[in-house]
This record gives sequence, C-alpha cells and structure tokens, in this order.
Amino acid sequence: MIRLLGYFFGIGAVLFLLVAGGIAWYVEGMAKDLPDYQVLADYEPPVTTRVHAADGALMAEYAKERRLFLPIQAVPALVKNAFLSAEDKNFYTHPGVDVEGIGRAVLMQIKGGPLQGGSTITQQVAKNFLLTNERTYDRKIKEAILSLRIEQAYSKDRILELYLNEIYLGLGSYGIAAASLSYFDKAVNELTIDEAAYLAALPKAPENYNPFRSKDAAVARRNWVIDQMVSNRFVSAEDGAAAKERPLAINPRASGLYLAASQYFTEDVRREIIQRYGVKALYEGGLSVRTTLDPKLQSEALAALRRGLVDFDQARGYRGPVKTIDIGSDWGKPLGEVPALADVPEWRLAVVLGVETGGASIGLQPARTVSGALGSDREVGRIDLSDMKWALRLNTATRKGGVRGADDVLSRGDVVYVEKKGEGDSYRLRQPPKVQGALVSMEPRTGRVLAMVGGFSFSESEFNRASQAYRQPGSSFKPFVYAAALDNGYTPASVVLDAPISLPDGNGGFWTPSNYGGGSAGPSTLRLGIEKSRNLMTVRLAKDMGMELVAEYAERFGIYDKLGRYLPMALGAGETTVLRMVSAYSVIANGGRSLEPSMIDRVQDRYGRTIYRHDERRCATCNEPSFENQPEPELVDERDQVLDPMTAYQITSMMEGVVQRGTATILKELGVPVAGKTGTTNDEKDAWFVGFTPDLVTGVYMGYDNPQPMGHGSTGGGLAAPIFLDFMRDALKGKPPVDFNVPEGMELIAVNRKTGMRAGEGGSDSIMEAFKPGTGPSDSYDVIGMDAVAASDTRREVSPEASQAIVQGAGGLF
Repeated sequence: MIRLLGYFFGIGAVLFLLVAGGIAWYVEGMAKDLPDYQVLADYEPPVTTRVHAADGALMAEYAKERRLFLPIQAVPALVKNAFLSAEDKNFYTHPGVDVEGIGRAVLMQIKGGPLQGGSTITQQVAKNFLLTNERTYDRKIKEAILSLRIEQAYSKDRILELYLNEIYLGLGSYGIAAASLSYFDKAVNELTIDEAAYLAALPKAPENYNPFRSKDAAVARRNWVIDQMVSNRFVSAEDGAAAKERPLAINPRASGLYLAASQYFTEDVRREIIQRYGVKALYEGGLSVRTTLDPKLQSEALAALRRGLVDFDQARGYRGPVKTIDIGSDWGKPLGEVPALADVPEWRLAVVLGVETGGASIGLQPARTVSGALGSDREVGRIDLSDMKWALRLNTATRKGGVRGADDVLSRGDVVYVEKKGEGDSYRLRQPPKVQGALVSMEPRTGRVLAMVGGFSFSESEFNRASQAYRQPGSSFKPFVYAAALDNGYTPASVVLDAPISLPDGNGGFWTPSNYGGGSAGPSTLRLGIEKSRNLMTVRLAKDMGMELVAEYAERFGIYDKLGRYLPMALGAGETTVLRMVSAYSVIANGGRSLEPSMIDRVQDRYGRTIYRHDERRCATCNEPSFENQPEPELVDERDQVLDPMTAYQITSMMEGVVQRGTATILKELGVPVAGKTGTTNDEKDAWFVGFTPDLVTGVYMGYDNPQPMGHGSTGGGLAAPIFLDFMRDALKGKPPVDFNVPEGMELIAVNRKTGMRAGEGGSDSIMEAFKPGTGPSDSYDVIGMDAVAASDTRREVSPEASQAIVQGAGGLF
C-alpha cells in the first residue's frame, strides 16, 4: 500500500513538474514578445491646446482627444478615493495583480459565463498603453506580466497618474480633468462626493452610463460607487447617504469656441499655429496660446460692423424668407430642422403662423436640450408692422418696389429671422445682410491686433474678409503716395495742379481719370489734395515723383508684396487686405517704425516653457533684483525706421484735416484728435475708412463678396466711416483725449490754404502747417504739373499691363 502511494505520488510529482514547466515555458514565450514598458517613463499623452484672450479668457480648445494633463499631486483625495473604490480598492497594497480577482474571472469563464475583467488599475494601464483590447487568455497573461514589471519600475502614484489621465470617460473626454469640465463645468478640486463618484463609475463603460440616454443606470452605478466609498471608509455613512439623494446634475461645458465674437480671429490664430508648429502640435501638443485679443473691443467691433451691414442691407429692401415650411400639426419640428446662425444669438428663427395687414403672428424655433433633442415647449410672438417697415420695400426675385401691409411681405409658413424687442412677445423682422465687411483694430506701437471681425457671421461664411479678401483700397491708399512725396522734398504746402489730365491707355485711346463728382479746383496744396481726396492731383503728384518711388514706399509699408509701376495704382487700384492697410497706417501712427502685425503674444508648450514671444524688444535691466536709484529700465526697439518721424507727423496732420474739413467730418463727433482717410473704388464697389488716434488704429471695409456696385453715394465717408465712429465711440469711452506728438525740431508756420505761401496767423484762409528743419513755405508760387498741361500729359506710353489695370478700374474715387 505504501509502495502504491509512493508510486502515485511520484507520478503526481512528475505531472506537476511537467505542468509547471509547461506553464513556465508558456509564460516565458509570452514574455519574450511583450512591449517595452519603459516607454511609460516618457509618456506624453495627447493634450488639448487652449487659446486665451489677452485678459486670460478662454477662446477655444483644439484636440483629437480632449485631455488636460493633471499631475497626481493636483488630484484631490476625494477623486482618487472614488476611483480606487470603483476600480481597485487594494491598489496601494497589491503587487500589480489581484489574484482573487483573476480567480473569480476564471471561475466565471469555466461556468460558461463571459470573460470577466478583474483587472487592477496597473493592469488597465498595461492594457491601455501597451496592449490591445482583445478579450483572450493570452492578452490577460501578458497584461499580468507587464503589470508586475510596471510595479517594480514605477511608484504607485505614477501608475495612478497615468491611469487617471489616460482613461476615456465619455462625451469626448479623456482623463479626469477634461471629464470634470465636460460633465460638470468644474475643476476637479470643486467636485462633490456624488460628482466624483459618477466620474469613477464611467471607466468600465461610459456609454452604458450616459446621463442623457441611460440616466437610471447612471444613477444606480454612481450610488454603487458611493456605497463602496462608505464601505472603504473614504466618506462617512451620513455624507454618503446625502450624496445618493442628490440628482444627477449634469452641466455640460460648451466645447470648442467660448468667445463667439472672436471666431474669425480664432480661426486665423489656429492657422498660424499650424503653420508654425504643425497639425499634431495643435491637436495633441497641449500648447497654451496667449493672443492679443481684447474681448471688450472685439465685442464692440462685431456689434458696430453688424449694425452697419444690417442698416445698409435693410435700406435695399426685403429679399424673402430663409425658406418656406409646411406647418402641419406641430410647426416646431420642421422649424427645428432649419439651421440657424449660431453666432448671432440675439436673432432667432421663426415661422409665420398667420399674417394680416398690421402684422404677423410667429412661432419661435424651439431650443434644444443638453442632449441635443428638440425641446417640447412652443413659444409664440408677434411682429407688428411698425417693426418691419423696412421690409415694405420688396427686393425679391419676383417682385420689387413698395407695398403697404405685412400680408404683402410675409406668408404663412415663411421662415424668417426675428429679434426680441424689449419685454413681452414683440419681435423685429431681420434678415442676414447680403453685403459683407471687415474691421481690424490694432495697437500702433506693437502691431498687436486687438480686434478683428471678418464678416457678419462666421456660421454663415468662414471666409475672413479682414485677412483673406484682397480688394482695391481706393483713396485710402493715397496717404502713402503723399508720404513718399513728403519724405522726398515736398511739403504739405507744395502746390499741385488739380485739372483734367489724359494719358495714353496703350490701346490707341486715353485714360482720363476724374475727381469724384467731377470738376477740379485748380492749383491746390497737398493738404487740400488729401482732405478732399483729389484724384487728379494724386495722379500728377505720382507722375512728378515717378511710380517707382511710390511703389517702393507701398512695398516698404507692407501694403503690397509687389506693386505695378502704373499710375492707376497711385489711386488704390492694386488689391490688398484690411489687415495690411491697418498695419501700414500703424507705421504712420507710431512715428514711422516698421511693425509685424501679430495676433499671438506668446506660446507655451505643455510644460509651461515659452517657445514663442512676439515682443522682441530687449531690456537689459528689467530683471534687476532691487531698485537702488538706478535709471528706469528701457526697452530697446531695434525695428527699422521706414518713414521719417517728421514725415509721419506731417501726413498725420494732413489726415486730421480729412476729419475736420474733408471727407470724414462725421468723425468730429468723437471730440478727440483723429486722423484717417476714406476710400471708394470705381462704381462704388468697395467702401473704406482707415483712421487712428495716437493709441489705436482701426480700418473698416464694406463691399459684396462678388464685387458689384453698392449704389450711388455708397462712399467710404458714408458707409465705412460711420462704422468706425460707432466702434471708436465705445473704444475711447472713459479715456482722456491724447494729442499727436510733434517731433522735436519741427516748425509750425501759418500758410495760405490755397496758395501754400506764408500767411499771417489767425486769418480765415490760413492754417498752421508743420515743416521740417531747413524747409518752409515757398517764396514763389510754383505749381507742379502746370507746365505739362498742354504737352507732357500725352507723351508717355503705357504698357499692356498698365492698360489692363486702367480698364479694370482706376480705383480711388473719394
């Protein structure tokens, strides 16, 4: 019997050794092809890039996986304990593998059930970072081996940090920091017990516990986590019970863009970041971008431009409804399917339910719930005839002209835009303008773009007319022609002939430019030429200097990369952008220093290191540890001087005259020193005004995307200047007036407005003019162009390229 027992024992021992050897051989084979867990040491997860305004307000976030990396030291104990209770309560004591959990999973499989988890947090890290999601024994064994190795190489806190930042928690959020914002619009240190427990309930299956589609399951799972936290003594029974009684109060954070007014600006910043660092850096690099945007000025700029566009558009009449729908038994459903302008929140879509001569009853588009479903409430209102009088002028494809009643304009089922009128249920009729425009406002000393609006609505059109639309600037280009003259021997009192002129057009005919409205004033000073925007004077001045010089200055200011050397270009026939024009005017406003326009102040990488800074001025003593009566620190500006500071003041003074006596007198209302120039192109297709105070330069453009006449009288002074006024009125509110700085050495001398010769101070026909040292009013009456009226005007041949420029448009009317 003993022998038999020994025999069986020997067989058992051999079998045991064989099985153990087989297992060892199998495990060794599994271990050979395992991924290198050392890569976890250099783990850099894809992190959200965040774009901020100058005041720190969040403008936008960009990410393929919305994630904000959070060091373990910054994770509150409440949040850590919630996840430990839900996922791995023995995390800080086990070696990486929970033997009991694995045994439970194997037993379930033997009984014919599904393959269970039983994974520790370390195993989940191994799976998420190094393995696939396949549910097999091979993968589980590899996971266990890697977990043991990871535990030997890294601290428990580092493993937990990796886990809490990597896991997917639904709503497009990766990691606890992003999920806390997505579900509750809170930082993790603001979460309550019930909120932390809900986030901890999600790792297993976020979609199964979706708070909108599976609310009951989500609450049940959250409460189970709370019970585990109580069982593990992480929270008291009283606090746990109170947490379970709270509703699942989800408060989703809006994703993507947060300052709706800044969308055109933000999109340009996005493109610049991609150009500098690449797509991957933007969507995965976790960059922190501090922009130059001033949110207050941006909102004012958007409002001013929209008011100007709407006023112009409404004066042209009503073009018809957005669309027409079948009202049926529930008008809310078809109306809810019509896309609205998301970035014009004060306007709402509505459907006409009934209409009579005196007005219309309307149903407003239902709001959507946080889950995206159409709301069940049906809100109604009314448009009175007095709130749609502008629409009594019809401008539809089938009917034009005036009508008398609302029922001549609207029909039942018409979908239109409306804007609430104070309290009650009264609304105004609105329509998105067909005409477009742009506004850019810049800090002249630094080139920082403080506000940029590229159109009426980014939702309607993402094309940025401030930076992407190349249009003729018209007469707003003239100051650079005059600046070139002033920089090369002319003075503001130089006299040029304002009289008809004809030049060969290269096709056997003649180009005969004219002043806006016709007529001419005879010999006039350069100042008068700017103030009254005289085309004939500008052509003669450019001809006298030579277009080579004019083009050189235009390129030096950055208005054009290369300007054709043709006289029509002196009237603004070349195409450029609002941003370029504002940058060029900023050079004049800052005293002639070159600048590079910038929408980004600073870029930091995911670790907070500054990798780009716009301001490159040096300051040797700015970081002194203490002040001991040494001189104040000085910023050394090494930018090029592209225009004589005295010339810059002269042309500024002349453009002040545009506001005081010229084509933009509407701006005198501001009551502060303002300089600027209007611009209108042939057939009134484009209207411009670019102007500035000592501290702010702003440019406004208006025109159709497909260039077409805007109507007689649609000038820069009549369309763009009022928008400039509307914006600057708010921008300058509460700020004291600042005079333009007169450079040291300049002499102010009284001259006759008409002749440019010395005059007595205080006379009705005199004006104080600024002269550079060694210059002054002419002692003799010399008129540029007078000797060429009969002869030289028709001598010069024009190239085919110039001919094309002439035929397509001379620009620069007013």
